Amino acid sequence: FYKASKFHMSQENSLILGHLAEQGETPSLTELREILWTNRKPVGSVNEVWPKLYIGDESVARDKTRLSSLGVTHVLNAAAGHHRINTGQTFYTDIEVVYHGVEAADHPEFNLQPFFNSAALFIDSALKKNGKVLVHCAMGVSRSGALVLAYLMIHQGLTLAEAIMAVRLCRDIGPNSGFLEQLRKLDLKSIVKRSRSSC
Repeated sequence: FYKASKFHMSQENSLILGHLAEQGETPSLTELREILWTNRKPVGSVNEVWPKLYIGDESVARDKTRLSSLGVTHVLNAAAGHHRINTGQTFYTDIEVVYHGVEAADHPEFNLQPFFNSAALFIDSALKKNGKVLVHCAMGVSRSGALVLAYLMIHQGLTLAEAIMAVRLCRDIGPNSGFLEQLRKLDLKSIVKRSRSSC
């Protein structure tokens, strides 16, 4: 029964998310949390979540052999800083990787919004140069997940619901409630922009 109800719930959530995506509506924080935390699968160290765009954890970010075998050319560290994952550009000099660091704390009170555009631009310009991008934090779930969703919304024109659906096909992510609320605000802004441009 548990398995069946779990499957039913995940199907139901997919339908809710699909409906919201079609309607161009922003899901509530409760809906987002439910969708992201239901029917989770174990998360590997790295997954390709969009063509040439990967989300991973700290272990893959420090494994230069693995990065080279994946063909990664750009690394976006969403947990940069001396007290977090202190890699930096010099760490990658021997494998010619372009580095961008965001000093974010995985805490609902942390304001990640000021980093959405610069992180999205870094990803976008790398992909336009035919590069491969790894976005990582400690676990590859919250901070990196939030920045990849922001990129998909800002540069690929996806709604938050569509972006979550796209990423969850390949990896379970779970931005904390503060980041989800900030992504909702970004989504609401883009919905307003789209409705204005269609007038």
